[in-house]
Amino acid sequence: MENITSSKLFTTRQGTILLGVIAALIAAVALIVYLNHYRKGATATVSVLVAQKLIPQGTKGDTLRTTPGFYAPTSVAKDHVEGGAITDPAVLSGKIAVADIAYGQQLTQADFTAASTSVVGGVPATKRAVVIPLGSPQTVGGQVVAGSHVDVWVAYGGKNRELFQDLNVLAVNGANVTFEATPTQAGTLIYASQNAAIWLVLRPTPGTHPKPPVVGAGNLVKG
Repeated sequence: MENITSSKLFTTRQGTILLGVIAALIAAVALIVYLNHYRKGATATVSVLVAQKLIPQGTKGDTLRTTPGFYAPTSVAKDHVEGGAITDPAVLSGKIAVADIAYGQQLTQADFTAASTSVVGGVPATKRAVVIPLGSPQTVGGQVVAGSHVDVWVAYGGKNRELFQDLNVLAVNGANVTFEATPTQAGTLIYASQNAAIWLVLRPTPGTHPKPPVVGAGNLVKG
């Protein structure tokens, strides 16, 4: 009886229609399952490191890791993730930024290279590397890092004076800030560090290079 019923199902017009409906239902279910998987894959995100402010060229990766505010882990659609995007902050260890990284830019492997243990190799023949000890307030609350450009002010004799504009910071190690300076500027910075209070003013981006004054004891006390 079962074989006869099955045979009629395949040979009658109603049976053929029923089988077609079943096949269409199976295909529709399969399509829905496929689309769900596709949508999940298309909307998948990856957590990558994204700059929260300008990261100047020369900034050490270890500084980025230990100083809050430079970057934040951010979920980005998988198809919008840059090639070589950094997902683990540990990758920054021992590295240095090879170019400015703008706000909102993903940090990638190409943005960094192995940090040199010496700053001398990058100093032009006409410049010098001079180290000046400064505290946290004088370095803008610790926001001055390698690659920063700063204006240098001194407080002396109850007055404040601007010594130099747009000096390049080569390195920051604890309380010591290493500047790229001409021999005259280096001498002036050393004199000022011994006889006055030095304060740095952080510049947002590298700017112009107006000729700075040469300041000695007489200049510091003049109005």
